[in-house]
Amino acid sequence: MRAILCASAVFVAATLMAAPFLQQQTVKPAASGHAKFDPKRDAAKDIADAVAKAKKENKRVLLDVGGEWCSWCHKLDAFFESNAEAKKILAASYVVVKVNYSQENENKAVLSKYPAIQGYPHLFVLDKTGKLIHSQDTGQLETGDHHDPAKVIPFLKKWAG
Repeated sequence: MRAILCASAVFVAATLMAAPFLQQQTVKPAASGHAKFDPKRDAAKDIADAVAKAKKENKRVLLDVGGEWCSWCHKLDAFFESNAEAKKILAASYVVVKVNYSQENENKAVLSKYPAIQGYPHLFVLDKTGKLIHSQDTGQLETGDHHDPAKVIPFLKKWAG
């Protein structure tokens, strides 16, 4: 009985000691560092890094402009993550950069280089040198309350290069 109590106490103590570490791991951003729209990120540097990577890998750059406040931005993220064909096209043909637009950081200097945005999320496609080749209102990629694969997939394919 005493051995069981000791083992239980050790288990509880180990679990309590590990809890902060486990919590820290669950909030860690994705490997790309761009899992969320982050007002603290340096969008100009992120874009420059993406262009350098795109040039190396012969890909396009997809700027995904939005914010954590934006429900449609979350819907587009979920679509990109859950739709196998979209995920495959993005991985093969694009370097994706999330550019935050929020009260905390409107990224005015960066976004002033591109056409005006009417709604969020908004996508800009850049060639591998960083030149803008397309501006996309994502409202045109929606049907009802979701992003429509019959619209998003052709968009991704068309601008993949």
